Amino acid sequence: MDNIFQYAFMQRAFVVAAIIAVIAPCIGVSIVLKRLSAIGDATSHSALAGIAFGLLLGINPILGAVMFSIFAVIGIEVFRKSFGKYSEIATVVVMSAGIGLTAVLSGFITNGSTNINSFLFGSIVAINDFELYLTIGLGIAVIITSILLYKELFFVTFDEEAAKLAGVPVGGINLVLMLLTAVTVSVASRIVGALMISSLLVIPVAAAMMIAKSYKQTIWWSIAFAEFFTVAGLFISYYLDLRPGGTIVLLGVVFLIVIMVCTSKRRR
Repeated sequence: MDNIFQYAFMQRAFVVAAIIAVIAPCIGVSIVLKRLSAIGDATSHSALAGIAFGLLLGINPILGAVMFSIFAVIGIEVFRKSFGKYSEIATVVVMSAGIGLTAVLSGFITNGSTNINSFLFGSIVAINDFELYLTIGLGIAVIITSILLYKELFFVTFDEEAAKLAGVPVGGINLVLMLLTAVTVSVASRIVGALMISSLLVIPVAAAMMIAKSYKQTIWWSIAFAEFFTVAGLFISYYLDLRPGGTIVLLGVVFLIVIMVCTSKRRR
């Protein structure tokens, strides 16, 4: 059995995966607890449109994904305010726009189906040095922001009305959370796949919620599970020649089911 780390593309893949496995749960905990899990899907579909846009113009697709994802989360916030108590419509509208744009833009790309597929389901061999450094930079920005706004995010996650009364800029914090989601989805699309990144935002958090006893514990357990899913998934996908994104997600689902079964037995 050959050494998985003898290849430069695998070294880059593990670095990117390790970073994504930290930032995805940091954002995912707030998204899940605020019952906004569908935002990950809406943002990922918009990221796909950005990827197609980048391929069409000949720029790095990740930059296109970041730009379109930011537009998407801003759009979601605008639509949420317009629809009031029917705010869940916002995610569907933005998701539909993302799917539509992807379909239209991809039709203008010649010989680009392979590139698009690598972003749909993830590709460990396609990560270049620029995407590695971009992921590191954006990952550091997400982690620092999450730490600095930890108390505000905690407050807004559980009780927006009380947060407003306490002087917390709820609108600004929600916008920051959406922007962090956009960045996370964009940088993860290369290795996990745009169609599956929302799973990495939710599944580790869902597993953590089964055993954690506090908000902070949920974050730490989510990061631990995400690291396990991504690292183990990369090993399995490499040696069995499988798609990394699908392997990571399926491993997470199986692990979540095991935790659900074990915790249900304890409660009995």
